[in-house]
Amino acid sequence: MTNDLILVPIDTSGTVRGRTDPLSPAAADTARATVALYRRVGFEEPWIGYLAVEGATAVGAAGFTSVPRGGRVEIAYYTFPEFEGRGRATAMARALIDLARAADPEIQLTARTLPDRNASHRILEKLGFRPNHLVDDPEHGSVLEWSV
Repeated sequence: MTNDLILVPIDTSGTVRGRTDPLSPAAADTARATVALYRRVGFEEPWIGYLAVEGATAVGAAGFTSVPRGGRVEIAYYTFPEFEGRGRATAMARALIDLARAADPEIQLTARTLPDRNASHRILEKLGFRPNHLVDDPEHGSVLEWSV
Protein backbone atom coordinates (compact mmCIF):
# COMPACT_ATOMS: atom_id res chain seq x y z
CA MET A 1 0.00 0.00 0.00
CA THR A 2 1.22 3.46 -0.83
CA ASN A 3 1.38 6.03 1.96
CA ASP A 4 2.46 9.12 0.03
CA LEU A 5 -0.43 9.27 -2.43
CA ILE A 6 -2.49 12.46 -2.23
CA LEU A 7 -5.59 13.64 -4.07
CA VAL A 8 -5.17 17.05 -5.70
CA PRO A 9 -8.34 18.89 -6.80
CA ILE A 10 -9.02 19.40 -10.50
CA ASP A 11 -10.53 22.88 -10.89
CA THR A 12 -13.32 23.92 -13.27
CA SER A 13 -10.71 25.13 -15.77
CA GLY A 14 -9.07 21.70 -15.86
CA THR A 15 -6.00 22.84 -13.98
CA VAL A 16 -4.70 20.70 -11.16
CA ARG A 17 -4.55 22.88 -8.09
CA GLY A 18 -1.02 23.91 -7.15
CA ARG A 19 0.64 22.29 -10.20
CA THR A 20 2.36 24.26 -12.91
CA ASP A 21 4.30 21.43 -14.54
CA PRO A 22 2.91 19.84 -17.71
CA LEU A 23 0.54 16.92 -17.17
CA SER A 24 1.14 13.51 -18.67
CA PRO A 25 -1.19 12.70 -21.58
CA ALA A 26 -3.29 10.44 -19.32
CA ALA A 27 -3.55 13.13 -16.63
CA ALA A 28 -4.42 15.81 -19.21
CA ASP A 29 -7.16 13.56 -20.65
CA THR A 30 -8.47 13.03 -17.13
CA ALA A 31 -8.56 16.77 -16.45
CA ARG A 32 -10.52 17.39 -19.67
CA ALA A 33 -12.99 14.61 -18.85
CA THR A 34 -13.41 16.00 -15.34
CA VAL A 35 -14.27 19.46 -16.69
CA ALA A 36 -16.89 17.84 -18.95
CA LEU A 37 -18.31 16.08 -15.87
CA TYR A 38 -18.50 19.40 -14.01
CA ARG A 39 -20.52 20.85 -16.89
CA ARG A 40 -23.07 18.05 -16.43
CA VAL A 41 -23.23 17.73 -12.64
CA GLY A 42 -21.76 20.95 -11.24
CA PHE A 43 -18.76 21.73 -9.07
CA GLU A 44 -19.13 21.73 -5.29
CA GLU A 45 -16.17 20.82 -3.11
CA PRO A 46 -15.37 18.29 -1.81
CA TRP A 47 -17.66 16.42 -4.25
CA ILE A 48 -15.31 16.91 -7.21
CA GLY A 49 -12.61 15.12 -9.19
CA TYR A 50 -9.01 14.72 -8.09
CA LEU A 51 -5.74 13.74 -9.65
CA ALA A 52 -3.96 11.09 -7.59
CA VAL A 53 -0.32 12.09 -7.16
CA GLU A 54 2.73 10.44 -5.63
CA GLY A 55 5.54 12.95 -5.31
CA ALA A 56 5.44 14.75 -8.65
CA THR A 57 3.90 11.84 -10.57
CA ALA A 58 0.23 11.54 -11.48
CA VAL A 59 -0.69 7.87 -10.98
CA GLY A 60 -4.46 7.94 -11.42
CA ALA A 61 -7.64 9.82 -10.67
CA ALA A 62 -10.49 9.64 -8.20
CA GLY A 63 -13.59 11.58 -7.38
CA PHE A 64 -17.28 11.73 -6.76
CA THR A 65 -19.64 11.31 -9.69
CA SER A 66 -21.84 14.20 -8.46
CA VAL A 67 -22.84 16.01 -5.31
CA PRO A 68 -24.68 13.83 -2.77
CA ARG A 69 -28.31 13.08 -3.49
CA GLY A 70 -30.68 11.62 -0.94
CA GLY A 71 -27.85 11.14 1.57
CA ARG A 72 -25.81 9.08 -0.94
CA VAL A 73 -22.75 9.78 -3.06
CA GLU A 74 -20.89 7.59 -5.54
CA ILE A 75 -17.11 7.28 -5.60
CA ALA A 76 -15.05 6.45 -8.68
CA TYR A 77 -11.33 5.86 -9.06
CA TYR A 78 -8.80 4.42 -11.48
CA THR A 79 -5.08 3.95 -11.74
CA PHE A 80 -3.21 4.77 -14.93
CA PRO A 81 -2.14 1.42 -16.47
CA GLU A 82 1.58 1.72 -15.80
CA PHE A 83 0.90 2.18 -12.06
CA GLU A 84 -1.63 -0.62 -11.48
CA GLY A 85 -1.26 -3.43 -8.99
CA ARG A 86 0.55 -1.62 -6.20
CA GLY A 87 -2.21 -0.47 -3.86
CA ARG A 88 -2.85 2.91 -5.41
CA ALA A 89 -6.52 2.34 -6.23
CA THR A 90 -7.15 1.25 -2.65
CA ALA A 91 -5.40 4.38 -1.39
CA MET A 92 -7.49 6.56 -3.71
CA ALA A 93 -10.77 4.95 -2.64
CA ARG A 94 -9.78 5.25 1.03
CA ALA A 95 -8.95 8.95 0.54
CA LEU A 96 -12.38 9.54 -1.04
CA ILE A 97 -14.06 7.81 1.89
CA ASP A 98 -12.13 10.03 4.30
CA LEU A 99 -13.10 13.19 2.38
CA ALA A 100 -16.76 12.18 2.33
CA ARG A 101 -16.89 11.24 6.02
CA ALA A 102 -15.18 14.52 6.99
CA ALA A 103 -17.82 16.47 5.05
CA ASP A 104 -20.79 14.35 6.19
CA PRO A 105 -20.25 11.52 8.69
CA GLU A 106 -23.70 10.07 7.88
CA ILE A 107 -23.29 9.92 4.09
CA GLN A 108 -23.86 6.57 2.42
CA LEU A 109 -21.08 5.81 -0.02
CA THR A 110 -21.68 3.84 -3.18
CA ALA A 111 -19.54 2.58 -6.04
CA ARG A 112 -20.24 0.76 -9.28
CA THR A 113 -18.26 -2.00 -10.94
CA LEU A 114 -18.67 -4.37 -13.82
CA PRO A 115 -20.48 -7.49 -12.57
CA ASP A 116 -17.69 -9.98 -13.27
CA ARG A 117 -15.19 -10.42 -10.42
CA ASN A 118 -12.31 -7.95 -10.80
CA ALA A 119 -9.73 -5.93 -8.86
CA SER A 120 -12.28 -3.27 -7.90
CA HIS A 121 -14.40 -5.92 -6.17
CA ARG A 122 -11.43 -6.79 -3.95
CA ILE A 123 -10.68 -3.12 -3.25
CA LEU A 124 -14.26 -2.33 -2.27
CA GLU A 125 -14.54 -5.44 -0.09
CA LYS A 126 -11.32 -4.51 1.68
CA LEU A 127 -12.79 -1.07 2.44
CA GLY A 128 -16.05 -2.48 3.86
CA PHE A 129 -18.32 -2.11 0.83
CA ARG A 130 -20.88 -4.80 0.10
CA PRO A 131 -22.55 -5.54 -3.24
CA ASN A 132 -26.22 -4.59 -3.41
CA HIS A 133 -27.72 -5.31 -6.81
CA LEU A 134 -27.32 -4.83 -10.53
CA VAL A 135 -28.34 -1.44 -11.94
CA ASP A 136 -28.51 -0.11 -15.48
CA ASP A 137 -25.79 2.44 -16.16
CA PRO A 138 -26.26 4.59 -19.27
CA GLU A 139 -22.55 4.41 -20.15
CA HIS A 140 -21.64 0.85 -19.08
CA GLY A 141 -24.84 -1.18 -19.22
CA SER A 142 -25.53 -3.54 -16.33
CA VAL A 143 -23.24 -2.79 -13.37
CA LEU A 144 -23.02 -3.96 -9.78
CA GLU A 145 -23.75 -1.29 -7.18
CA TRP A 146 -21.88 -1.43 -3.87
CA SER A 147 -22.40 0.52 -0.64
CA VAL A 148 -20.89 1.05 2.77
